[in-house]
Amino acid sequence: MKKILLPIFTAFFLVFSFSGVSSAATTTYKVKSGDSLWSIANKHNITVNQLKSWNNLKKDNIHPKQVLKVKKTSTSAKPKAKAKTSSSKKYKTITVKATAYTANCKGCSGITASGLNLKKNPNAKAISVDPKVIPLGTKVHVEGYGDAIAADKGGAIKGNKIDVFYSSHTKAINWGRKTVKVKVYN
Repeated sequence: MKKILLPIFTAFFLVFSFSGVSSAATTTYKVKSGDSLWSIANKHNITVNQLKSWNNLKKDNIHPKQVLKVKKTSTSAKPKAKAKTSSSKKYKTITVKATAYTANCKGCSGITASGLNLKKNPNAKAISVDPKVIPLGTKVHVEGYGDAIAADKGGAIKGNKIDVFYSSHTKAINWGRKTVKVKVYN
């Protein structure tokens, strides 16, 4: 009898203990050194605003070993699915004055307000915005630049103005100053 109960008990224990772990692993993320809200949100295909909202974060500060929710809980999963299908194409279009910037300037850290390191991610498509007009972490499409993320804010960026990021000073200069349309996704 002991020979039969032991394998059954062990199998029962393994099945139920690991099923809980896999469920938790898909809805949470343990912050590692060097992580930023932007990189975590990008990795899990969510926005920085969603990440901050789900974790009741008032500021952009996170620390290693902090556990963050990266998926809505099961009680709110239905509204997310509905919102995704009905609002995935929704956006508002605004007209902005656009200039360009680079992270390779004297005194520039290359770290955006949302924590994205532009020097380590030179191919990132990031824009600097007025968060009152376009919230940080919002996905956008900038005419002539492409899909990007609102990752930074600047002292001169007020109202309907943006800066598009280029890793090269020459490319930033070539962008110049333009009036462009920006699709701001919900």
